[in-house]
Amino acid sequence: KMAAAAGAAAAAAGLWSEVNRCGQNGDFARALKSVNKILQINKDDVTALQCKVVCLIQNGNFKEALGIINTHTKVLTSDVIAFEKAYCEYRLNRIESALKTIQSASQQTDKLKELYGQVLYRLERYDDCLAAYRDLIRNSQDEYEEERKTNLSAVVAAQSTWEKVVPEDLGLREATYELCYNSACALIGQGKLNEAMKKLQKAEELCRQSLSEDSDVTEEDIEAELAIIHGQMAYIMQLQGRTEDALQLYNQIIKLKPTDVGLLAVIANNIITINKDQNVFDSKKKVKLTNAEGVEHKLSKKQLQAIEFNKALLAMYTNQADQCRKLSASLQSQSPEHLLPVLIQAAQLCREKQHAKAVGLLQDFADQHPANAAEIKLTMAQLKIAQGSVTKACMILRSIEELQHKPGMVSALVTMYSHEEDIDSAIEVFTQAIQWYQQYQARTNHGCCVFQPKSPVHLSLVREAANFKLKHGRKKEAISDLEELWKQNPKDVHTLAQLISAYSLVDPEKAKVLSKHLPSSDTMSLKVDVDALENSHGATYVRKKAGKLTGDNQQKEQGQGEVKKKKKKKKGKLPKNYDPKVTPDPERWLPMRERSYYRGRKKGKKKDQVGKGTQGSTTTGSSELDASRTASSPPTSPRPGSGAAVSATSNVIPPRHQKPAGAPATKKKQQQKKKKGAKGGW
Repeated sequence: KMAAAAGAAAAAAGLWSEVNRCGQNGDFARALKSVNKILQINKDDVTALQCKVVCLIQNGNFKEALGIINTHTKVLTSDVIAFEKAYCEYRLNRIESALKTIQSASQQTDKLKELYGQVLYRLERYDDCLAAYRDLIRNSQDEYEEERKTNLSAVVAAQSTWEKVVPEDLGLREATYELCYNSACALIGQGKLNEAMKKLQKAEELCRQSLSEDSDVTEEDIEAELAIIHGQMAYIMQLQGRTEDALQLYNQIIKLKPTDVGLLAVIANNIITINKDQNVFDSKKKVKLTNAEGVEHKLSKKQLQAIEFNKALLAMYTNQADQCRKLSASLQSQSPEHLLPVLIQAAQLCREKQHAKAVGLLQDFADQHPANAAEIKLTMAQLKIAQGSVTKACMILRSIEELQHKPGMVSALVTMYSHEEDIDSAIEVFTQAIQWYQQYQARTNHGCCVFQPKSPVHLSLVREAANFKLKHGRKKEAISDLEELWKQNPKDVHTLAQLISAYSLVDPEKAKVLSKHLPSSDTMSLKVDVDALENSHGATYVRKKAGKLTGDNQQKEQGQGEVKKKKKKKKGKLPKNYDPKVTPDPERWLPMRERSYYRGRKKGKKKDQVGKGTQGSTTTGSSELDASRTASSPPTSPRPGSGAAVSATSNVIPPRHQKPAGAPATKKKQQQKKKKGAKGGW
């Protein structure tokens, strides 16, 4: 027994040496075989089990490694193998489980802290993630500092993009293309597109320099690495409205066939948004890229949600009504408070001509989610206008309390009521908006607000109301508004002029009294350069015209009468062979074939001259071709308009009725020619 035990110990020692050597060489498949032999000797060897888990992780067998950890829980406790277990769960996209494993560990090692930061990033808990990486950078000094800074910049970029948080300056030196790329993403989130484009160009340059130093890296490898940078460049172009350039760059990236399924999904989605309701066949091809395996683990929740929205819209554009309803209903169940799913459903109903049902759907959503009621009601009003129910649309708009006083809403309502010739309702809209501003100013003044007693918006509404009332014959009401405006600013000459104009229609005496408040021309300082004005092009033209008019008036006073200038007619060009002594040919306006003295061509007499000249006209030589004509044939009446071309032979049948002699023979010749030419085949 002792000899057997000694032999087993010696064998185990040899196997451990093999495991150590293979581990140093990176040959984990061979190391795993040796570890399995050790476990045959002692199945509960903690070190051997831990080595087996590590070998499986290095070979990418995360599921098998996690199975061994869960099978040997008594031996492999959380203190011993917490990192390996959490890492396997992280790589298997069990992010919540990985977080629990990390938090349950008794000792938080540096490896666990690194993994904790990655887990928080995947869970989109960016504030906690930022704090974790800051702590790591502060308390770590090793060769991985650059990677930690890159991860930190990625967190800041995600906050700027998805949470619209203004990123703080981390003071990171952008020496690598990864840091430049993340900085560009943060700038895109802030809307600084031009600066972001410059950062991406710098990132591209740094990437090329970095990869070109390695002789084993090919140009294809460099382009594959640059794909994500080019994709972000194309996105900026798309945001700037340069859709053709963006589309071209997107398609170039797709042709490279990058292995990153997340990148391909985002590019395909962006192409679909450019296509919209056009080029739907291309969009249907691209949407397949968004369904690739593993996409859901590569993108953020908002990116995945945007892709699903676009799938629903594409289904609507391709007339897949059931698919559209299914996708939008699924989106609504995931995000009940989100506007887009219900808007897509309403749009689909409108395409099916079910406008009433669409309005009812929107109304139900507005009742259930008052916070989003304003946007929904605006859509409802648009649908009512499309149906021609302008008055109902106005009622819906007026029910949006938070927008009633807005100048844009007031303008829209007044325009719509004017279109319906409902002037009283339009004036009521003005009155309610003015009263709202009066009450608002009263509240803010009581609370010692810094606003002026009358805001510019309020005064502008009063002025617009007065103009509207004057236009529609409500003069007294307009005068009341204008007087209120003038009291607010007695020095406002424009308002005073309007008030005088209004009073002149109702009370001329009052208008005269008010006109005394107008400033005299002497007191008005018009900062006008008279010399420059007189020397301008327009003034010179007016002066010349005035001088001409003065001269004409003087002529009238002298009794010379009006002198009308006659336009000189240009002399027509005469032909080169024109002879003034010879009388022009009276038939020179007619085509040569229709003239009475035309005798045909000298050459080619054998060829039949059939169908020459204008349609319906005849020639003198056409009688020779009339085979059906006999001496006893009665004369036919001449065709209208052919009198100038017909001389003595006015009884000739028009060319389109005649049957030329020899036509059958000609037809045979043509057929023979066709047969000869048909040898080549079609």
